[in-house]
Amino acid sequence: MKITKDTRVSAILEEYGDIADVMEVFGIKRVGRYSLRMLAAKAVTVEWAARIHRVPLKEFLDILERAINKKQDQKEAVT
Repeated sequence: MKITKDTRVSAILEEYGDIADVMEVFGIKRVGRYSLRMLAAKAVTVEWAARIHRVPLKEFLDILERAINKKQDQKEAVT
């Protein structure tokens, strides 16, 4: 999945599951289940999340990519 400024946070969650570190960047605290995060993330795009948190878009996209790569590396290490 290619993540762009127009990607919805909910799409990232659907593709990669609960990425707690990334969700905290979006300002959504850790919860026992990520269904609450999914509800909060339905309408938010990556661009808007970056604006809300006053993080440059390029930096925000880099944060997302690093978190996703980290999660995928952890998943591969288990298998």
